[in-house]
Amino acid sequence: MRLGVLDVGSNTVHLLVVEAHPGARPIPTASHKSVLRLMRYLEPDGAISAEGVTAILTAVGGAASAAREAGIEELLAFATSAIREATNGEAVLDLVERDTGVRLQVLSGDDESRLTYLAVRRWYGWSAGRLLLFDIGGGSLELAQGNDEVPDVARSLPLGAGRSTISFLPDDPPSPEQVARLRAHARAVLAEAVEPFKALPAPNHVVGSSKTIRSLARLAGSVEDGFGDTERSILTRDGLDDWTPRLARIPADARPALPGITADRTFQIVAGAVVLSETMRAFGVDELEVSPWALREGLILRRLDRLT
Repeated sequence: MRLGVLDVGSNTVHLLVVEAHPGARPIPTASHKSVLRLMRYLEPDGAISAEGVTAILTAVGGAASAAREAGIEELLAFATSAIREATNGEAVLDLVERDTGVRLQVLSGDDESRLTYLAVRRWYGWSAGRLLLFDIGGGSLELAQGNDEVPDVARSLPLGAGRSTISFLPDDPPSPEQVARLRAHARAVLAEAVEPFKALPAPNHVVGSSKTIRSLARLAGSVEDGFGDTERSILTRDGLDDWTPRLARIPADARPALPGITADRTFQIVAGAVVLSETMRAFGVDELEVSPWALREGLILRRLDRLT
């Protein structure tokens, strides 16, 4: 079938259209993306502002039109932490359905972790052994570890790159003191979250997914030979920590001149680098591999599994 996946995230609204067949890898055929940066529209009481609601309606409406033009047979539409945690989230979902005809499914943080882990497991295969996953979205950081297609432990933490930028790095570029406060906050949140993972066997592979981690790997990582005709993207903590202070000194509008830093991630890439560095440190990880598959692919795979 021609399947559309609409991801209404904290940073972007992204439609991915794929040719999907049970037992085969989904083949992307079209993509439509709008930059949202939803965290900037949050009111002090946690509600999404009227301006933010308008931005969501415009972005989802545009994606729905693109999906119809692509001739999809089914649309999997979902929302993550920004709408999930907004105090007016239910009202926003109703407005989206009324104005665009799209009913968004709200994923829990644990659902995000498990679905992303499923995608990464399928990408790497059974021979990869035990996997430890880090995924940094706009609103949350997902962690998962396991040996099968369902992780033994899955956690979602409020350490997304967009959320962390709004909360801790208000200046452009951020001051060293602001970066240090974010680093201390991330370290404190992770110290508690890492406890359930300590009882698990050591992972055979540590994997990072999400656009933020892929961007950082292009900037500060390296490429090695992989299986078949694919390459493996590797990011070390030393390489990440070498680049982070330099990134923090560059204004956001100048960062897209760097390798891997795109305009839709430039405002939150410093926070993403700090959170990833502290996550790797909390788990004692010196390097990770980067997965091209993440949450959207996890949703597609789960849908295909149900067809069979």
